Amino acid sequence: MASIERRRGQRRDTSGRLREVVHYRVRYKDSRGHNHSETFPRLVDAERRRVEIAHELTTGTWHDRHRGDVTLRAWVADWLPSRHDLRATTQVRLEVTMKNQVLPRFGATALNDITNSDVRRWVIELMASGLSAATTRKAVFALRQALESAVADQRIMHNVALAVPLPSERSKPARYLSQTEVERLAAEVPPRDRALILVGAYAGLRWGEAAGLRRQDIDPLRSRIRVTGTAVELRGHVTLDNEPKTSRSKRTIPVARGVMRRIEQHLDEHVETSSDSLVFTAPAGGPLFRAWGQKVLQPAVCSAGLPGITFHGLRHSFVAIMVAAGCNVREVSEWAGHNSVAFTLTRYGGLFDDGTDQAIDRLDALLGPM
Repeated sequence: MASIERRRGQRRDTSGRLREVVHYRVRYKDSRGHNHSETFPRLVDAERRRVEIAHELTTGTWHDRHRGDVTLRAWVADWLPSRHDLRATTQVRLEVTMKNQVLPRFGATALNDITNSDVRRWVIELMASGLSAATTRKAVFALRQALESAVADQRIMHNVALAVPLPSERSKPARYLSQTEVERLAAEVPPRDRALILVGAYAGLRWGEAAGLRRQDIDPLRSRIRVTGTAVELRGHVTLDNEPKTSRSKRTIPVARGVMRRIEQHLDEHVETSSDSLVFTAPAGGPLFRAWGQKVLQPAVCSAGLPGITFHGLRHSFVAIMVAAGCNVREVSEWAGHNSVAFTLTRYGGLFDDGTDQAIDRLDALLGPM
């Protein structure tokens, strides 16, 4: 399976004289029948390696170490285009993370030469540079994915980015706007944009869902809004009718009739009559870009005296309103388009009445005086 070949040669010493040298070459074939060899200056080292190779070939753990000599930059260049399993926005975020954090540190390093201690030191460097815990974690996750694919391709044996301590993310407590604050904010944006505030705070739509909303998705008769697609902005271009974030993101949301009447007014005044017309558009026509947040929403937030509110933040107010209206956690999770009820409870559990007092009353009724 593996053999040792004794070879003689000549080499000049420091004085310039030719001297005879002996080295030992371990020869073997891999599972695919390809020939390999490794050379050692001492017989004992060659013998030890021969035994290791025989064991690895027998157990199926052998791999060609030279396959890991490719640099991470070269490997990522081949690997990233193959990630057709990712949503377009996720793909772009991965590319940006690789470009800004991962490749500047490890791009010129061979896959074989990246060590766990290197990754640990890199995490410390990222945090010391002022990078947030969330961005640092994303950088390590990106490196981890690239190395995991290299393991699958048998270029390296282990993913050295797995057992790396990561900084904890401290989630900021969600801020909820009252109905009065929502109305104050809506009054500060141009009239054509007020309904956009309403669908964020009173229907819980994500930005892409609101930007991709079409007239046919509004059901004034039943006072409902359907989310069937989403707008995605990539590299300065907006595409419409993309698949929503998750399967649960496709949903039908109940809307207060008073809110629906105001949305109807928006449809009458600002939206073309075709069923596929966009409900919200840029002033010059066409889909909205995320720059609306900086150009329109943030000045309105400042004028209304509501610092820290973003469009996504309006979803928090939607959840709070639904809970205040007596909706249970399953309903809230479904209408918000959360991935699971567990996420809703984790993120917004404090809003729901835990029913402890009622439970005590029921236990008293069951067990009686004791």
